[in-house]
Amino acid sequence: MSSLTVNKKTRRIIPGFHLSLGYTMLYVSLLVLLPLSMIFIHTMSLSWAEFVHIVTAPRAVASYKVSFSTALAAGLLNVIFGTIIAWVLVRYHFPFKRIIDGLVDLPFALPTAVAGIALTSLYAPNGWIGQFFNFKIAFTPLGIIIALTFIGLPFVVRTVQPVLQNISVEVEEASASLGATRLQTFRKVIFPELAPAILTGFSLAFARALGEYGSVVFIAGNMPMKTEITPLIIMTKLEQYDYAGATAIAVVMLVTSFILLFSINLIQWLANRRFVH
Repeated sequence: MSSLTVNKKTRRIIPGFHLSLGYTMLYVSLLVLLPLSMIFIHTMSLSWAEFVHIVTAPRAVASYKVSFSTALAAGLLNVIFGTIIAWVLVRYHFPFKRIIDGLVDLPFALPTAVAGIALTSLYAPNGWIGQFFNFKIAFTPLGIIIALTFIGLPFVVRTVQPVLQNISVEVEEASASLGATRLQTFRKVIFPELAPAILTGFSLAFARALGEYGSVVFIAGNMPMKTEITPLIIMTKLEQYDYAGATAIAVVMLVTSFILLFSINLIQWLANRRFVH
């Protein structure tokens, strides 16, 4: 037993548990916990009445509705089309596949302001695409959804793609040989494997969309009570040196986002248990 214990210890590639845990806690504290704690510290300079007055102002409440509804819609769209794109990239061979696969990561590398200007020029009433529609796309919530879908697509594709690559085609063929239809094969064989990855991709795309500013501020039109997003209100208050007001609204976004992401992770955990058992 002692020799086995020694062998297990010598096979560890990274440093010991305590040293690794110490580095991890230091890294997370400096880059995550400390900045987030400063938000709450600045907010504590407000009284409870002042805090409630700021975060429940009609303009702020309207921005919450715009930010969360558009982020949710963009996340759901990315779940549908991102999964389809990942399926095509994994299961089919066609010309220029590598180029298209690389284009999926373009929103990661493209500056968000450039993406916002490009989308605005395309979907404006006189733009290349917007001119063909009888209704406005840019400067409406629909334009915001398009921008958030653009920046969130890689999260779903890159999360689902590795899982699809690990699902053998022979499993689908075995299901078909047992008499299952394509829909039954997808529901009973493929979807249980993809569900955790899809939920993870959705949560990442949703979280990114909630805090997105650069690609949205141009196409949104920034009309108060209509198309104004919460990050823009925060930026406006910072420009006015109202740090307490900006952090108060940021606290609402942070807490709400944490609750939503925790709920999504809980659903993912329950789904994993269900599919495992």
